Amino acid sequence: MVAVNSPLDSRAKSALIEAFGKDGDGDGNDPVVALAPGRVNLVGGHTDYNEGLCLPIAVDRHVAVAARPRDDSTIHAYASDFDEIRTIEPGDVPDGWVAYVAAVADALRERGSIPGVELAITSNLPTGAGLSSSAALELAVGRTLVELGGIDISARDLALACWRAEREGVGVECGILDQFAVALCEPGSALFLDCRTREVEQVPLGDANLGLLVIDTGVSHALADSGYNDRVRECRSAVSALSISAGREIGSLSDVSEADLERHREALTPTEYRRARHVLGENARVERARDALADGDFDAVGTAMVESHESLRDDYEVSCDELDAAVELAIGVEGVYGARMTGGGFGGSAVALVGGSVLERAKEEIRSDLSDRVGPDARVFACRPSGGVHLVD
Repeated sequence: MVAVNSPLDSRAKSALIEAFGKDGDGDGNDPVVALAPGRVNLVGGHTDYNEGLCLPIAVDRHVAVAARPRDDSTIHAYASDFDEIRTIEPGDVPDGWVAYVAAVADALRERGSIPGVELAITSNLPTGAGLSSSAALELAVGRTLVELGGIDISARDLALACWRAEREGVGVECGILDQFAVALCEPGSALFLDCRTREVEQVPLGDANLGLLVIDTGVSHALADSGYNDRVRECRSAVSALSISAGREIGSLSDVSEADLERHREALTPTEYRRARHVLGENARVERARDALADGDFDAVGTAMVESHESLRDDYEVSCDELDAAVELAIGVEGVYGARMTGGGFGGSAVALVGGSVLERAKEEIRSDLSDRVGPDARVFACRPSGGVHLVD
């Protein structure tokens, strides 16, 4: 059995041997191992597919993939969390967790030759918790496949390939936030991301002791089955209505000023107006938080986080009672600068920005009231900022 307390990369190697034997069907070389982090998003909820701004941080919870080549074109994938082996041929469209593996492989075949592989997946990153476990899986699988295939690809282009895989192969109409965060975040920094230009800026956190608390509500979300795609369509509908009313082509909600939105408010349904108001306000909050973070003004970052949650709750309507309770609980604890839901919503997690010197005390104070305030399946754990996907030597 795999030792659960061993390092994650060692667990992935052990899982590979348990599932497929010591040497497998390939050349017997040591496996390639990639680690891909989860992410939290300080501010910038549902702005990415609206070509807006985001401010994510990679965290030190990961998906690990160990892989070695085969002598054919078949992928044999083992997920240790589910104790399940699935087989994928080129062009297969499977369901469940293996859909992400198949979609990434198909996307990368457009860049070069992808060999058959045996791969094993292990993780200490919760699934369905809004921490981008799917993007972490995509990037970890993708990093091992391009290494084994000898494909020369930048981290940015790998992120874009994985983004296409999730949209076209899995059916989630996501923006680039998750894949870019998992691929491009650097240790000790947040990532300021402009989703229109795809330009990024590393924003140093300044305080090495700054910490993050993740409050997993225990309410799982599945974006492909939730209202996520509905929100994408509502925003597109708002863009279409604004274009007609303004008499000009508008590419996205991020092309609209607040004055434009109010000027053409009557052209929108009440729902479309609320969705647009959130996106415009959220873009402004991201810029404000980026500047505050660079200045070391964590109180201002926290204020932007709370305002973001309120907008996601009221205007975008992607929160839930458990997420609201988690945020209220966190911001009532001394030493917490701010909190908000993170991820697509409809369940998942809230993230709190905390002074590092009080991280453990704040965690225990939140934990003491968690079951009563949020729910019996809720839990809280501490994270530190991390770097993006990488191979383990």
